[in-house]
Amino acid sequence: PSQFFLSQNVPNPFHSECLIRFGLAKRARVSLKIYDVTGTLVQTLVNEVLKPGYYSKTWAGRDTNGRRVGSGIYFYRLTTGDFMSAKKITLLK
Repeated sequence: PSQFFLSQNVPNPFHSECLIRFGLAKRARVSLKIYDVTGTLVQTLVNEVLKPGYYSKTWAGRDTNGRRVGSGIYFYRLTTGDFMSAKKITLLK
């Protein structure tokens, strides 16, 4: 990709799992994290240096300990050295 991007998850709302797509224009340390509405970290999906390219990660509605989280609104945030974007996820059970 010619620029960094974070796409809206699909499906949204979701029941069991959703797909989050993002792209990197250059090599970067990438952080992709899920937060609840209070700003509490729920799960880290990515925390590593990645090459330029297109990526996708699945979130199965679970926290860091593997427990299912409740229905509600969550946010996911992609952060690199040069870019930050966040989007909203709705989890319905």
